[in-house]
Amino acid sequence: MDNYQKQILSELTDWQKQMLQRPSVINWLSKEVQVKINGWIPEKIHQAITTTIKQMIRGVLFGATHTAAKSMSGESFQECESAVLQKIETYRTTAAFEGGITGAGGILLGFADFPILIGIKLKLLFDIASMYGFDVKDYKERVYLLHIFELAFSSHEHRRNIYLKMLDWDQKSKDLPEDIHRFDWRNFQQEYRDYIDLAKMAQLIPIIGAPVGFVVNARLIRKLGLTAMNAYRMRLLKNDGNLKQSF
Repeated sequence: MDNYQKQILSELTDWQKQMLQRPSVINWLSKEVQVKINGWIPEKIHQAITTTIKQMIRGVLFGATHTAAKSMSGESFQECESAVLQKIETYRTTAAFEGGITGAGGILLGFADFPILIGIKLKLLFDIASMYGFDVKDYKERVYLLHIFELAFSSHEHRRNIYLKMLDWDQKSKDLPEDIHRFDWRNFQQEYRDYIDLAKMAQLIPIIGAPVGFVVNARLIRKLGLTAMNAYRMRLLKNDGNLKQSF
């Protein structure tokens, strides 16, 4: 095990501890408020939002496989991760400018930011998966992508449950249903909306919308990218820090 692998094993261990943390009192209260607010929203609206997000994400999931980045399996693991970090920065810049432009455009463009940003996030996940050498044409790898998305943008309790699902993924994925319609889309969209609502609502406010959109989008992309890196490190590294397979 080289020095770089020792370093990232330490980072991975810290990240895994964070994934298992129980929610603080503030986190718990925030979630309770969101649950209460969601209870006031009519069921038809929930269903409409769930269907919209489901179709949007399905379109990206099945359309982006042809344009994913090339695998870095011929390079060293450190070179691969360096390239992944550069890719994250590229997407971070794109998302930041997109958020700034839509934030400056008022409420209508502000709402347009929602589907555009989801597309950018999912495309980033496809690229990261491919660079680490995972086959994104595999349905089960696309489910793993969705779980990474959930890890990055969910409440503490839901995040912990998703993380436990992802442990020993290569074995657990054998029991996955082949129909992606059976994925829990309702919980997926609810957790995502609850996570970003407060941050993104400020983007709709005149004058401050542009800088808020710029900063928030950049932070969301960075968070997603680093979450993805650790999620794939978890599958590639042994407990002693060595790679489970040649890279």
